[in-house]
Amino acid sequence: MTHTPKVSVILLNWNQYALTAACINSLKECTYPNIEIVVVDQASHDNSVALLQECYPEITLIQNAKNTGFTGGNNQGMRAATGEYFLLLNNDTEVNPSFLEPLVEALESDATAAAASPLIRFFFTPSFIQYAGGPESIDLIRGRNVWRGWRTQMPHSYSSVEKTTAAHGAAFMIKRSIVEKIGMLDEKLFIYYEEYDWSLRIREAGFSILFVPRSEILHKESMTLTKDSPFRTKLMARNRLWLSKKYLPFYKHFLSVSYVWFCSMPLNIIRYAARNKFDLAKALFAGSVEGTF
Repeated sequence: MTHTPKVSVILLNWNQYALTAACINSLKECTYPNIEIVVVDQASHDNSVALLQECYPEITLIQNAKNTGFTGGNNQGMRAATGEYFLLLNNDTEVNPSFLEPLVEALESDATAAAASPLIRFFFTPSFIQYAGGPESIDLIRGRNVWRGWRTQMPHSYSSVEKTTAAHGAAFMIKRSIVEKIGMLDEKLFIYYEEYDWSLRIREAGFSILFVPRSEILHKESMTLTKDSPFRTKLMARNRLWLSKKYLPFYKHFLSVSYVWFCSMPLNIIRYAARNKFDLAKALFAGSVEGTF
């Protein structure tokens, strides 16, 4: 590859200096020669900002007075970035030193490709895969999607670059030129389902998304908000319905709303109540109401 376009890696930090530092340290071992690192601090109230300034003076650091969410924070990072490529990378990841070259090479060699994601393995159980491409199709009616390769054990059989339905939010590389065409992340979503929204917009604009198996990262997963977080539960419920409303014709969106109210939500509320997780039941109901109305 003769041309080495600059890659702007964008990380969000919220009271997680140790995670962010581990990710930055892994990025500093990268063999790709043209990287900048942009960190957006989401109003941390620990010592994150001072430590980042002291230990990593070479990064671009943005300090927010309030948490602007995954979407708002990454949009700020992209506005400050100077690269030809943006890589939205979760701070709870650690990267293989040579992970960038295959991503850049795949996108540089395909003018119709807008974005790409690497093979993602679980950090704590690295013999298992989290992501090897998007789902076969994005199910907007039920809002339930399973990444291809989920829990597949290494060694894997994925050997070539392939077009896929969706890039993964933990490591979403996109061309700056495409962002200028389709717009940034939808800040209304705040967090969750934003990678599906962006992927759908990319494909609606006539571009493709690539899965690049020679590029690998490790993902610690759900380190910011746990799976039993009421905030997470509310936003997941709300955003799945917002996405349905945004992309589906009315009759299919009606099916989505019906599925939530008469099938999915009642069953999950019963499950939460059985575990004495009434805060999750309340959050699920509130998110479903907000998403519907």
